Amino acid sequence: MCGITGFIGFSSNGGNPPKQILTEMTNAIYHRGPDSAGHWVNHAAELALGHRRLSIVELSSAGQQPMHSPSRRYTLVFNGEIYNHIDLRKELSVSSDPIWRGNSDTETLLAGFDFWGIELMVRKSVGMFAMAIWDNKTNSLTLVRDRMGEKPLYYGWQGKGVSRTFMFGSELKALRVHPAFENSINRAALAQFVKFSVIRGSSSIYRGLKKVLPGTMVVINDKYSTPKIVTYWSVAEAAKNGAANRCAEPTCDIIPKFEDLLRGSIQQQMKADVPFGAFLSGGIDSSTVVALMQAQSSQPIKTFSIGFSDPKFNEAIHARAVAKHLGTDHTDLYLDQNDVSDLVPKISSIFDEPFADSSALPTFLVCQLARKYVKVALTGDGGDELFCGYKRYYDAPAFWNKIKRTPLPFRSICEQSINMVSPKFLNFVGQNLGKAFVGDKVHKAAKLFSSQNQQELYQNLITASYSSDIVLNDTGKDEPLVDFPDLINVDLDNKEHFMLTDLTTYLPDTILTKVDRTAMAVGLETRVPFLDHSVVEFALKQPLAHRFLEEGGMKITKWLIRQVLYQHVPRSLVDRDKMGFSVPLNDWLRGPLKDWAEELLNESALRNEGFFDASQVRKIWLQHLSGHHNLQTQLWAILMFQTWRRENP
Repeated sequence: MCGITGFIGFSSNGGNPPKQILTEMTNAIYHRGPDSAGHWVNHAAELALGHRRLSIVELSSAGQQPMHSPSRRYTLVFNGEIYNHIDLRKELSVSSDPIWRGNSDTETLLAGFDFWGIELMVRKSVGMFAMAIWDNKTNSLTLVRDRMGEKPLYYGWQGKGVSRTFMFGSELKALRVHPAFENSINRAALAQFVKFSVIRGSSSIYRGLKKVLPGTMVVINDKYSTPKIVTYWSVAEAAKNGAANRCAEPTCDIIPKFEDLLRGSIQQQMKADVPFGAFLSGGIDSSTVVALMQAQSSQPIKTFSIGFSDPKFNEAIHARAVAKHLGTDHTDLYLDQNDVSDLVPKISSIFDEPFADSSALPTFLVCQLARKYVKVALTGDGGDELFCGYKRYYDAPAFWNKIKRTPLPFRSICEQSINMVSPKFLNFVGQNLGKAFVGDKVHKAAKLFSSQNQQELYQNLITASYSSDIVLNDTGKDEPLVDFPDLINVDLDNKEHFMLTDLTTYLPDTILTKVDRTAMAVGLETRVPFLDHSVVEFALKQPLAHRFLEEGGMKITKWLIRQVLYQHVPRSLVDRDKMGFSVPLNDWLRGPLKDWAEELLNESALRNEGFFDASQVRKIWLQHLSGHHNLQTQLWAILMFQTWRRENP
């Protein structure tokens, strides 16, 4: 686990030596690799590659990067872990008999590039990774991102004419320090951020800079060329193949097969030359990962959870009960309101572009706790998106079935009628009935009535805010953004389609981004066993009933995971409603965070900065302060951008 960065083109260096600039770029991502740094400059190719190292496997200098292949054709900087690299070494040793200098997966990758070429070696690799590979023979740079998007990688051109520089990095922080960096905000991406609380897909907050998409390779032949983009693996294709080749085996065979597959993924990911552990919320996914870890360990696994004094947000009591049953070495940390709210003004510095999922706050704190004891932690992320874990997957089809027979014009009239009644009045009525902020929820739900099909309904449902029009229009120079990938050719049940939408958007853009940045901010490597692509492909072949089952009036989510877990943990410890990892922002913004937010939402400052419609923002803010509305989602996105922008002027 590390941080990588580099650039092609030395004419825009402002007279600074390339090595000096490269050092500054790697220093900017020191937190991703505090153990050591490596730099390599090829003056003939005007290429600079940099690396920050978090030593996990092969702790000696034999794992130092940048590293050259045995033939010297390839040079690699690499962030991540190749879990099957020992097996790949055995295969290479039979075929090509390389001379190994150490035990690092970096060296394995380079030997594989020499023997199989870049693309085939990438296809053979099981793991999480972001790579930059220089091919000295073709004078080309290849950027690669892992299949599910666990590791980040940004790239793009900055500067003008002959002074253009191509740059890349694990985080935008590294690119910002290069003299050619232009610091031009992508307004279309900002509008998307306000809408979804994150910047999605290949976009970034800066014009000219993009993300490498999961499962793709970006090849640059020279600093002026249009990059060639190659998809080497696609979750949408895996879903299509899964639908065409449904598993027909009886459940008595499928359950042990799934357990063996997941156990194998976990076994691979438990390999490290440093202490490791796991996050444990006490929910289905993390409990399953920890149960299978403990079943394969002769020593108690170290597990970690965060607790809150407010029972509405506290899962730690459930995590401790699971840990006690499994016999793990468990550590939990109970926090009060001040512990979390004090972190709020600082959280945006962890993210290199605006990010407004408030669960980043407790996620950072559990990473910080774990890092005191271990250097690697396994997580249960991905289980919800693969095995129908979110309530919205079955709520959306149920709602559609109720409204679909009503013609669209009449549904639009219904939406307009609801909007004629103020949310303030509906909130007042709801409050007298013991229901908080009914009006805000009803007005958001009203948007669903005008959906033309189930896909559009789901997209409207998961939109965090409809206030993206508060971003002042200056998008003429920006490329139009795609809010949702085109999945229309994947013929799936609607629940499966909704899961696939989340696998291609919400999972990489929100969940994995949150975990990567918060963990790397404290020098912790996180690993995600459910996202081994063999586990993903197995899940996508299962009939829907193996993921979501309605039985006796009960809706059973994550059915297959539960069948594995129940063999290790009593149902009574894990069968409960999903809680989520959230914080009470609604109240905090009227209480301990009010002064902080007021300063950021100052109307004069907003107007001078020129990103938001200041009068609209103030209206939203005052409505929230009145206590008659809960507009925390819209406000949190604006506040996170404001905080981020002040740290990155």
